[in-house]
Amino acid sequence: MRVLFIDRDGTILREPADEQIDSFEKFHFVPGAISALRFLRQHTDYRFVMVSNQDGLGTASYPESDFWPTHNLMLEILEGEGVTFDDILIDRSFPEDNLPTRKPGTAMLTAYMDGSYDLANSYVIGDRESDAQLAKNLGCKAIILEAHSQPLPKGGEKINSPLSIVHCPLSIVNSWEKVVELVYAGPRCASVTRTTKETDIAISVNLDGTGKSDISTGLGFFDHMLEQIAKHGAIDLSIRVKGDLHVDEHHTIEDTALALGEALLKALGDKRGIERYGFASEAPAADYTLPMDDCLCSVALDFGGRPWLVWDAEFHRERVGEMPTEMFLHFFKSLSDAARMNLNIKAEGQNEHHKIEGIFKALARALRMALRRDIHHMQLPSSKGVL
Repeated sequence: MRVLFIDRDGTILREPADEQIDSFEKFHFVPGAISALRFLRQHTDYRFVMVSNQDGLGTASYPESDFWPTHNLMLEILEGEGVTFDDILIDRSFPEDNLPTRKPGTAMLTAYMDGSYDLANSYVIGDRESDAQLAKNLGCKAIILEAHSQPLPKGGEKINSPLSIVHCPLSIVNSWEKVVELVYAGPRCASVTRTTKETDIAISVNLDGTGKSDISTGLGFFDHMLEQIAKHGAIDLSIRVKGDLHVDEHHTIEDTALALGEALLKALGDKRGIERYGFASEAPAADYTLPMDDCLCSVALDFGGRPWLVWDAEFHRERVGEMPTEMFLHFFKSLSDAARMNLNIKAEGQNEHHKIEGIFKALARALRMALRRDIHHMQLPSSKGVL
């Protein structure tokens, strides 16, 4: 049996600055929480367990008469929408008490740690570092709702963003809609290592990220271009490359493309529910091209399982930064082959830097569209029945 360990304040209810929802004036649901919880209750078999720290509940600093009216109203509203909790666990201690029952301690949760629950496939859903740490202590995954997290010291600081870069057991999202997608359809993360006599590459990707990146290839301009894929594609991306740059840049660029394409394909899994196509629509061409100053770049792609590259771009400089311009076509050909995607690229303009950066940004936007997943239609986007 799987479990959703769900935080209350900051996750279901908006958390006020003083951290106490002790009046109806402070009582507000986090946007999307009710409909998301209803969907998960109706469409999954997770056990719902609320786990909440309520500092000093029952003491003069937080009388019970201030807590229960809003808490019970929350439960009543949720129940009216078909959302009930199988267990509600509230720790009443202060942070300075250092009790093992207080998150991220697990003393309140020993009943779920006896081996009868599938914790590896369970989640902690919260908004603080303490919630992420609780998941680690339990041996399950964490989803942190960053949009409503508070950088407050009592329950743990706001999540430090570098921690989230492609750390698959930990997903940081900005909406309950994304929480539902990850719980219902699963996270889409992959790691690939590629080691040859010419390069040593480690790549990790999270297709449901927020655009964070940690990239080092030894080629500054190449790093900058790969960062565009993460930022504008809303993909979390970690790339570490040690290549034979004393020879030249060829192996580093080619092998990075091959490893990145393999990681994308691996993270896509069975491809159910994805849009599949990026920047492929009936809209006028101007709606799916990307301008950058004097340049206009378009990228259309299809994760249909058949690699193909159409390349319509010319460069009149030998290099941009440390990258030979002849390697741009080679990068996208290798990426297309390894990701098994059809890739159609066109660029026009005068400034070579703008032209190639526009191509990478257009690729990112195409990826963002193609990777979008619809949990209400988890079907394979193919009439053949296979991709």
